[in-house]
Amino acid sequence: MRFALVVALVWPTFGFAQEEPAKRLPPRAEQTAAEREAATAKLRTTYAEPAAWPKPTLDDGVMLRELGLLPAVEHPKANPFTKAKAELGKALFFDGRLSASGQTACVSCHDPDLAWGDGRTSSFGHDRKHLKRNAPTLMNCAFLPVLFWDGRAASLEEQAKSVLNNADEMRYEETVAVARLKAIPGYAKAFTDAFASDAMTTDRIADAIACFERTLVGGRSRFDQFLKGKPDVLTDAEVRGLHLFRTDARCLNCHSGPTLSDGKFHDIGLSYYGRTFEDLGRFRITKQAEHVGSFRTPSLRNVAKTGPYMHNGLFELDEILRLYNAGMPTIRRTAKHEGDPLFPVKSPHLKPLGLNKTDLADLEAFLNALSEPPRKTRPPTLSLPLADQNPPAPERP
Repeated sequence: MRFALVVALVWPTFGFAQEEPAKRLPPRAEQTAAEREAATAKLRTTYAEPAAWPKPTLDDGVMLRELGLLPAVEHPKANPFTKAKAELGKALFFDGRLSASGQTACVSCHDPDLAWGDGRTSSFGHDRKHLKRNAPTLMNCAFLPVLFWDGRAASLEEQAKSVLNNADEMRYEETVAVARLKAIPGYAKAFTDAFASDAMTTDRIADAIACFERTLVGGRSRFDQFLKGKPDVLTDAEVRGLHLFRTDARCLNCHSGPTLSDGKFHDIGLSYYGRTFEDLGRFRITKQAEHVGSFRTPSLRNVAKTGPYMHNGLFELDEILRLYNAGMPTIRRTAKHEGDPLFPVKSPHLKPLGLNKTDLADLEAFLNALSEPPRKTRPPTLSLPLADQNPPAPERP
């Protein structure tokens, strides 16, 4: 019923309709309890050793990038890792003094208590401006080939400066921010420890923040334990979901490799082309017609904790699974679009799947197995107001 409401209420509002011949498939027959038990037992044997996993379902031209453990982080030669630099970056990440208002920090949109996102449909920026896109998690951002939904930043350093300088986000001014930092006892030493001098510049601020962000690495999920040879950590539903993910659900076409993302850009039918909330995605950066409505494939690691989903933050996890099962929406080409060179073309990887309720539940179970265990992150002392950095000693009775 909930999916029916999504289709009835959301799709017409967005101007979506299914074109022929991409018709939704009826759900395939449910297995009996005995059939499901027998199939699950076989899958547990099949998936006991990652090297012997069955061949996945991939479209022509899609390179196999098998799911696996995260690799070691590679820090760029221009910004090598040091503990002092990462600690400085953490303080700056939490410090609202970098923003024009003095109240907005990187952590405002990337909160560790919210899986390094902000849990909102889309974020608030400077002066509480409602921004256009959902804030993606920063966990495992060290492995992203490009940053932002549209890929406009080639590095975390570039991404940090872009957000700092954006008038709708932090509205950073170097002279103001540096003066504020210099007024805080401890920052001069922190910069000296990180960069061998106490000079505070935008480039150094961005380098330190990026260095810290590259330490935000997961890899402690139950699925990681499964990959390390502990088969019993996954439930029967999660094992079935893993198999569906790699085969009939066709997820591996885009959500592949250790990060469960191909790092590429795809149009999944959510561009709002020609509508009030139009977002042309990657096209705004490249100006190439084939990129209209395309957005970077997000990682699915820790996905159950990083909702709401998509670049516009409009969907919950169960809704997303049902939309993918239907093949995702397709924008109908009307007479006014004839000859329009920018009319978006949905990715051919998206097709109606015909999965049943148990299949969808199993897929969601597997995605939950990608969740990281909770880990509390406290704001560094330097980022706190001076009064909180030096609290008065408690009075003796």
